[in-house]
Amino acid sequence: MENRETTCCFSGHRPMKLPWGMRETDERCIAAKNWIARQLEELYALGYRHFISGMAIGCDTYFAEEVLRLREKHPDVTLEAAIPCSDQAGRWNSRQKQKYAELVEACDSVKIFQEHYSRECMLQRNTYMVDRSSVLVACFDGRPGGTMNTLVYARREGLEIRLLDVNAMNNE
Repeated sequence: MENRETTCCFSGHRPMKLPWGMRETDERCIAAKNWIARQLEELYALGYRHFISGMAIGCDTYFAEEVLRLREKHPDVTLEAAIPCSDQAGRWNSRQKQKYAELVEACDSVKIFQEHYSRECMLQRNTYMVDRSSVLVACFDGRPGGTMNTLVYARREGLEIRLLDVNAMNNE
């Protein structure tokens, strides 16, 4: 197991909860990706080397992509995929499935919690990530859901939280 003190995990919304939806060329999406990249650079400078993503579409994907960019500059960076279920990408479109497959292939390690989707596998995935990390980076809009639950658990467990309020990006 990686060292918790040098491990960071991520939680964030899927496109339907993001102000820009699926439009990755939207200025707000680009700003969110840049914010994630800055957090990763800062965390790397502080000694963080292992990063865990839940690999969902949307913000999890942005995080994984930015970790891989960081790894290009710093080969000691590792990316772990914490996949809630084997069929996570089952309902995604072909482009999303292809990107997902490429990201999973690029990961240094993969943890899959169960074969098929259930609420429990999502909770297991989120708990696993928090339990192995000392920092949580998150993109959050304040609404109830998996990201809120992960943030609440991370706070209770004493993780440092670096938070981007995606609602604030509506006015940019």
